[in-house]
Amino acid sequence: MTAMDLTLVEETQVEEQQVHVTPAALGRVRKLIEERNLVGHALRVFVSGGGCSGMQYGMALEGKPQETDRQFTFDGVQVVIDPLSLQYLNGIKIDYVEDLMGGGFRIENPQAVASCGCGHSFRTAGAAAGTEAGADSCGCH
Repeated sequence: MTAMDLTLVEETQVEEQQVHVTPAALGRVRKLIEERNLVGHALRVFVSGGGCSGMQYGMALEGKPQETDRQFTFDGVQVVIDPLSLQYLNGIKIDYVEDLMGGGFRIENPQAVASCGCGHSFRTAGAAAGTEAGADSCGCH
């Protein structure tokens, strides 16, 4: 392959970034938007530094996505992710689970090599190891 071919392959790989959202998560986002009368809002999913494993997931309802955001639409529900977060969230599956302790969003991230006990923070292979105890016990409970 030539350098030009490698560039095309890299650009194609960037275009194939994926996010998956379960019907349960879509239903919950729709319900939150309706309850709060936030018609036209999107679910923003992002990554920020922190948490016991190095990075943590975040979600918010947002009315004005940025031009640089990657936008996904699932059955009428818009999901937006900024470019920096997308590099850590490629391939994620967002779910909503209810159990006896209540309900909450869960993110399955194929890039995470370690996560805390509550699942809200994670570490990728390319990130520094951080606190090893954090991978098993976060103290969030």
